[in-house]
Amino acid sequence: MSAGTDSPYLTARQASAYLQINEKKLYELANGRELPAARVGGKWLFPRALLDQWLTERAYGGLFADRLLIGGATDPLIESAALALSAALGDDGLVAHVPSTTAGGLQQLTARRLDATLLHWGGADDADAAHAALLRRQRDHAEWTLVRVAWREYGILLRPELEIADLNTLVAYDYRWGLQPGGAGCRYGLQLALAAGGFRVEDCGQAIELPTARRAAAAVAMGLVDCAAGCRALAAEHGLGFLALGVESLDLALPKGVFFRRIFRQLIDALSAPELVERARLLGGYDLAPLGRVLPLEA
Repeated sequence: MSAGTDSPYLTARQASAYLQINEKKLYELANGRELPAARVGGKWLFPRALLDQWLTERAYGGLFADRLLIGGATDPLIESAALALSAALGDDGLVAHVPSTTAGGLQQLTARRLDATLLHWGGADDADAAHAALLRRQRDHAEWTLVRVAWREYGILLRPELEIADLNTLVAYDYRWGLQPGGAGCRYGLQLALAAGGFRVEDCGQAIELPTARRAAAAVAMGLVDCAAGCRALAAEHGLGFLALGVESLDLALPKGVFFRRIFRQLIDALSAPELVERARLLGGYDLAPLGRVLPLEA
């Protein structure tokens, strides 16, 4: 294929020739967000590299375009949206959330084992800069974009009978802690909160390491530990007490090509559906106002 130009951005006429489709079909795909394109000064421009990726996915019969594998941080609302979308698609697509940690998810995304990864790193006030900085450390970050899902309340999950008013009191006693590994957003948020009070993670009584926030919540619910870092929604799911520490940003990092997949737009639509909005209300601690906002990666 040849569009007669070396520019990384093609005009509609050039893109039409490059893809060997007529311009009417090209505009239809662009307006439906099924094709990577940007409207600049009233005209459509088409990134050649993303068109190549789009073609590759279509060449595999939709194997990639009909798949959305999400890793990274644990979140009950994302899990619910993935399950709802998977049920709606049936045999026509694959959607799954396989949580690990913020750092682990970014590594898996770089290795192209995931289509998107969920991250949270520090408080909401610093989220734009902190998340952009995390992505810029990754090898393929120039090909990625960052999309906000929600503001989310984070804190400490407590066994139901444990009534603690503040973090300093909790650290002062020899409670059993469930700690996520380094690279987990929950652990980083805990580190920041402890440092504000002059403490370190090492000051947290008896501690066992647990791989994900969900496993930590289950350990608290089962009485294996007394407390663990996590979000309010996990506390609600497991019938636990909750000591609020602040609000964080929950974002999805994904390749730009995945952003233009229909299945990703369907995920965003699922998160804004009345059923999921109601679930967010019941779980508590979510603000979905920024859902779908694309964030800059440059400093």
